[in-house]
Amino acid sequence: MTTRFFLGTHMPSWLERTDVPLFVSRTRLIGRKTLPRARGMWALDSGGFTELHRHGRWTLSARQYADEVRRCRDEIGNLDWAAPQDWMCEPSARKATGLSSAEHQQRTVDNFLELRSIAPDLPFVPVLQGFEVRDYLTCLDVYEKAGIDLTAEKVVGLGSVCRRQATEEIDRIASMLHARGIRLHGFGVKIAGLATYAPCLASADSLAWSYGGRRVKPCAHGRASSEANCIHYAMAWRRRVLAVLASPVQLAFGLEVA
Repeated sequence: MTTRFFLGTHMPSWLERTDVPLFVSRTRLIGRKTLPRARGMWALDSGGFTELHRHGRWTLSARQYADEVRRCRDEIGNLDWAAPQDWMCEPSARKATGLSSAEHQQRTVDNFLELRSIAPDLPFVPVLQGFEVRDYLTCLDVYEKAGIDLTAEKVVGLGSVCRRQATEEIDRIASMLHARGIRLHGFGVKIAGLATYAPCLASADSLAWSYGGRRVKPCAHGRASSEANCIHYAMAWRRRVLAVLASPVQLAFGLEVA
């Protein structure tokens, strides 16, 4: 399997500056009077982590979110897929909501079903949520009981992994789900982990270049104080990541991509 890599960016203007696949959060698009026109393929993150940690719940309805996604599809163009209003299962997210992992999983599935029902024309994808291996199997069962065959989906998000350090555990989770025939998207995956579990992912995204760029001062391509917002720095970083995906053994022998 060849892993498609979406470059994460918090600058929507990049959509009209490059044709490389981009991953953009709705939190960067809402409220704008005009939206950029995409040159290439992109995917939309729902901003769930921010919603749940800031408010302890989703503050907009499924219909409101569907309206936002439809506007993005129509005005920006080239939208490959959009994440649903999922409920992360990290301990910090569950602390913010006061709900159990099982409730987060059920709400994730319920929202996906609602979005598909009210907006069948939009490219919403399901997301598997959990924290430990058995949690993802439980979430898989919830989808199956709802009549959703995840092996028939173009891609299925692998949730609650972007802030995980235990790449061996994520490898076990990804391998288990991949073996069941599910085409996975890794949200915000650790780049070091790609050397191990990239074969189990249909696609992945990362914004790690920006976090690393904060420590590179000043920006070599302009007057900014660091490389945290530099498209040239991000593209160079992306090329290194693609080299890892093409030949993961490079990372094992010390290729620096962070």
